[in-house]
This record gives sequence, C-alpha cells and structure tokens, in this order.
Amino acid sequence: MTGLNLSQFKSLIVRPALEAVSLGGDKSVNLLTGTCVVESGLAWLQQLNGPALGIAQMEPATHNDCWANYLRYQPDIANRILATCCLSGLPDAGIMVWNLRYAVLMARVKYLRAPEPLPSATDAAALSAYHKRYYNTELGQANASTNTSLFQQAINA
Repeated sequence: MTGLNLSQFKSLIVRPALEAVSLGGDKSVNLLTGTCVVESGLAWLQQLNGPALGIAQMEPATHNDCWANYLRYQPDIANRILATCCLSGLPDAGIMVWNLRYAVLMARVKYLRAPEPLPSATDAAALSAYHKRYYNTELGQANASTNTSLFQQAINA
C-alpha cells in the first residue's frame, strides 16, 4: 500500500497546522504525525468496516464530542482552527476526510483533553503509550509496543 510521504506530511501539513493555532512544538508535531501513521498508515481516509474518518481516523462521535464538550468552551482555539482550515460554523465530521489540517487539529484537540502533559518529543515508546492511552483507548486495537517503531519513524521524518 502507498500513502503520503511521511516527511512531507510532517513538514507541510502537521507542523504548519499546529503552529497556526499556537499548539505546535516538537512534542505535538511528533505525537500527531505518529498518530496519523498508526491510525491510517497515511493512506486511509475512511476506516474499513468502521466509522472513523480522516488521516487520524477519528470517529464522528468523538469529533462531535470535542466540539460540544471542549471547543464550545474554548472559543479562541475553536476560532483559530476554523480560520486555519478555511471553515466556519460547526464543521461536520466528514470534513476530516478531505481537509488534512482539520483532521490533524481535531486529533490535537482530543489530546488537549488528556490529563497528563505530552511526553518527550524524542521518546517513541512514551509517545506510542500516550497515543494508546488517550487517543486509541483501551478499547482500540492499537498496540503501544508494536507501534513504537512507527512513532520513531515520525520522530525521524
């Protein structure tokens, strides 16, 4: 299977999107790049046999919850996301399929709600464990040990 070039995805999509909304830094960039590699292989925009959408494979229910229970109370962040992604109003989850920056930023919002700070930008095992705990969750199929190598690729890109 082929997908997006990892280095280009990191430098042209993830880093500029996060910086545009003042949620950047190497920790965020590596976490979000790794998340997208693990979740979609940088190839899938819709989950096979499931509801998840976009390069970060977020479920519409999670997307909607981020807006209803977090971004609604964080208008500054919400407005920066909308402006960066050339959107207005309350976006539909389906936008994550075609707007890569929006998909990345919604994944970042999911992580903003985690109670622990982001791990070190260069610790692939810690980034993978953080992804499993706060993004994929205990119910998800991700394996933090197996995915450490994918987070290392994201760090190295």
